Amino acid sequence: MAKLDTICVQGGYNPKSGEARVTPIVQSTTYVYEKASELADLFDLKADGYFYTRLANPTVSVFESKLAELDGGVCGIACASGMSATLLTVLNVCNAGDNIVSSRAIYGGTYNLFSITLKKYGIECRFFDPDASKEEIDALVDEKTKIIFAETIANPTIVVFDFDKVAEIAKKHKVLFVVDNTLVTPVLFRPLDFGANIVVYSSSKYLDGHAVALGGCIIDGGNFDFSATDRYEEFLVPDESYHGLVYASLGANAFGVKCRVQMMRDLGAIMSPENAFLTNLGMETLALRMERHSENAAKVAKFLSENENVEWVKHPSLPTDKYYDLAKKYMPNGMGGMMSFGVKGGSAKAAEFMEKLKMIKIVTHVADARSCVLHPASTTHRQLSTADLEAIGIKDNLIRLSVGIENAEDIIEDIRQALESI
Repeated sequence: MAKLDTICVQGGYNPKSGEARVTPIVQSTTYVYEKASELADLFDLKADGYFYTRLANPTVSVFESKLAELDGGVCGIACASGMSATLLTVLNVCNAGDNIVSSRAIYGGTYNLFSITLKKYGIECRFFDPDASKEEIDALVDEKTKIIFAETIANPTIVVFDFDKVAEIAKKHKVLFVVDNTLVTPVLFRPLDFGANIVVYSSSKYLDGHAVALGGCIIDGGNFDFSATDRYEEFLVPDESYHGLVYASLGANAFGVKCRVQMMRDLGAIMSPENAFLTNLGMETLALRMERHSENAAKVAKFLSENENVEWVKHPSLPTDKYYDLAKKYMPNGMGGMMSFGVKGGSAKAAEFMEKLKMIKIVTHVADARSCVLHPASTTHRQLSTADLEAIGIKDNLIRLSVGIENAEDIIEDIRQALESI
């Protein structure tokens, strides 16, 4: 197997003689076949190929294949956004009356999806504190639990998840363990190597790296045996909407095939070919960027931790950080560029600080090449109640800082002058 940095550059696409060296954008909704039997074989999954871009597209497939190879999965399913990747993952295994068990330390949009929107469709979410004991988390799982969900590093609270603890629970109950790995990427951490079954991404972040292409992706680890449990009934009975196919019979491909031919077919949330092209292009430098993001963030975190105008800093590279040991265990080669910190003086001073920044901009985004900041309590997490904000660890002075790949001295200087000005 090639090294991860080589896969970033070469993975997913192997042109034949005379073909384009760079992955082409196949901007077509449909595909031509000379024989009706060829198309029939595609619909029956007897052959590989394309018949309609709502289910699959050659450009999108290159991105899917590259990311699956990076993560060590059996397939990728590229989606229109990170939120649609999470939603399709849930709907692929959950029906009304089912529940999911999730870490409370997750992205605000995901928290809202789980706690509000899914509830309207009869799917319950049971949240747990990521620092809770194994026994407390285990007690939330029952016969209707279909997923245990977590983020590798939580956005924006920068909580590092304890995989060994939860993977053991998921394995005991034969429940899918789903991990959002957006803020780390497979270059720094591969959840499938630590007990996860499914990995989801907002590819709009580090994978793209340039804030130009919206998208998401589901990676199927192929390491969950749906035939070994009666928990997932829909995988054990014929799907009358797809030729009576019994998904569990597909073995390692069960989850991915069902998600594509049933969920993607009916919900149509596939990534566009152009966004797949741009994301794949960005991924060619992913290994280089993640190294630089991690190095810069460690320097910035150290500076902030020593500044008298800063109340607290959260980045696992700091030896004083609560999750330092976990991060060193799971991510020894870098911990990404995301951090949060609190300016002394509450939300008013946080806003003033951000407005004094010059190079670093205020944007509703993270994890691209440019450094940026945001005040989550009044923006991305604004829909949450005060109680919910407190429960997931978002204080009123929390500033989310995404450290880019600029020169670290320039990043620190911009932060220094803004802190001094308030």
